[in-house]
Amino acid sequence: MARLVARPIDEVKSRHRSVGMCALAIENVQSYPRPPLLDRVAEMLRLVIGGAVVAETAEGWRVCETHHPPTYYFPPGAIAEGLLQPVAGRSFCEWKGAAIYFDLAWGDLRLRRAAWAYPAPTPGFRAIAGHVAFYVSDQVQGFVGEVQARPQPGGFYGGWVTPNLTGTIKGSPGTEGW
Repeated sequence: MARLVARPIDEVKSRHRSVGMCALAIENVQSYPRPPLLDRVAEMLRLVIGGAVVAETAEGWRVCETHHPPTYYFPPGAIAEGLLQPVAGRSFCEWKGAAIYFDLAWGDLRLRRAAWAYPAPTPGFRAIAGHVAFYVSDQVQGFVGEVQARPQPGGFYGGWVTPNLTGTIKGSPGTEGW
């Protein structure tokens, strides 16, 4: 499968501006289901590091779980070659199964365990097998359509917070235990 070729974000923004912007529907994170929902993403997903688009897809998925902002998954072919560096260690999600982790390496930047994937997820999440989710941060910008996401509070969960989300988002002090 062909890999994305990274390019400057300004080139991408001007191309998307001519097509028009996409507004995100208002969603309350408290109404997301548990167990979580796997849903196709209608908007273009984009990941930017140092002004370069390093991942972009119109074929993304999102996982929506009660009190969490959506976590977005990119197919492997939508990610620039060399960005993902596999690292040791795994975690386990009761819904999706065993996750593996990646460092992100781009130019002189290296971010530890900044992305993850489920190589062999549980049956309800097979569609995201091998797809990669990313933590957004000051150094890694994530976009849903033209909307830039903020990281989910707390540093543990990897959801992308966008302005259309309402309700109490898990991760802030006092919410970690629910």
